[in-house]
Amino acid sequence: MMGEIGTARRWSMLGLSMMAQMSGTVMVNGTAGLIPALHEDHGMSLARAGLLAGMPILGMMLTLIAWGAVVDRVGERWVLAVGLGLTALTGLGMILSPSWLGMGFFLFLGGTTAACANAASGRVVIGWFPPDQRGLTMGIRQMAQPLGVGLGALTIPKLAATHGVQVAWIFPTAFVAVMAALCALFVIDPPRPPRPAALGGGTIANPYRQGSLLWRIHGVSILLQVPQIVVWNFALVWLISRHGWSPESAGVLVTVSQVLGALGRLVVGWISDRIGSRMRPLRAITICAAAAMLMLGLADGLGLPAVIPMVALVIASVVTVADNGLAFTSVAEIGGPYWGGRAMGMQNTGQFLVSAFIPSGIGALIGAIGYPLTFALTAIFPLLAMPVVPTTDRLEPEVLASVPPVPVVAEG
Repeated sequence: MMGEIGTARRWSMLGLSMMAQMSGTVMVNGTAGLIPALHEDHGMSLARAGLLAGMPILGMMLTLIAWGAVVDRVGERWVLAVGLGLTALTGLGMILSPSWLGMGFFLFLGGTTAACANAASGRVVIGWFPPDQRGLTMGIRQMAQPLGVGLGALTIPKLAATHGVQVAWIFPTAFVAVMAALCALFVIDPPRPPRPAALGGGTIANPYRQGSLLWRIHGVSILLQVPQIVVWNFALVWLISRHGWSPESAGVLVTVSQVLGALGRLVVGWISDRIGSRMRPLRAITICAAAAMLMLGLADGLGLPAVIPMVALVIASVVTVADNGLAFTSVAEIGGPYWGGRAMGMQNTGQFLVSAFIPSGIGALIGAIGYPLTFALTAIFPLLAMPVVPTTDRLEPEVLASVPPVPVVAEG
């Protein structure tokens, strides 16, 4: 039985890892909040503004696996502290940069360093909680992403519209700097067996060479990332430019949508714990995501009362983020303590590979065919994901024997 001290420690680690991820999310995805100011005030095309907004995601994509390998080797605490500290320095460089080219460069560097939070914060949660709580607790941790997007949407567009895009970046820079300090002071690496003892001195097998399970989970997540990024990156500018909303009002709606999306991740994580499967809820989400994007496109294109497209946007915002926690938890469990960091890095790399290039391409597509048809066409991607979802949550028994599980020690 876990004592009160052990329980308090685990939940405090969850809170710190969630806030660390949230600060990194604001730095990486908060650039979407700059798109309206870049487009309306500085005359950038949506394609060019979307490309600038995608620079942190490109940087993150290139370093996620490397950060995961570092976490597997040295642990979580200092990866979070050093990585987020470097991210704060790149934010300062972006604020002081005299040119768009320089801003893009520092945004790119910020993505490379903010990637530390994705694998390290997830490993903190997986390492400190038992399997029958990981779906729920990883769902809580994964709330950091939509909450970070929502916080960025609530603050950055207003700051950019009134004070300029560089002043707007002071907020996320300060946030990530504070979290770097808190992680250095308070994060405790979760327990795990010494590497030589994990298999009695044997070699820990590479789970990527043991069948297609991890690869299929990554593939599903890549496909489901497309509608998520479409909603995340273009909801604000859609509300402002197509429906005439103010930046403040649009930011509030996007924030509410992201909060609901965060709660949705928690719910599906809890369901996966109760039914003992991550893949069954994931399969249901692919169906719902396709329906939600088709509904959003139809609601916007049929000239229905304005409240209907807004409700459709909220539903799409919730459904399109619901898969992340399930997939992330699954790959971490399969990877174990010595491959989990790289598995989570690979998981996010595929997602961010899509995210780095989707904003510019979608911006061009919207310019060519409009928002309604673009939203509806996005439903194709979750439809393609349906047959890719694995039918099992586990590696074969002989492979499991060579991949040690993440230990959770009892504490008094």
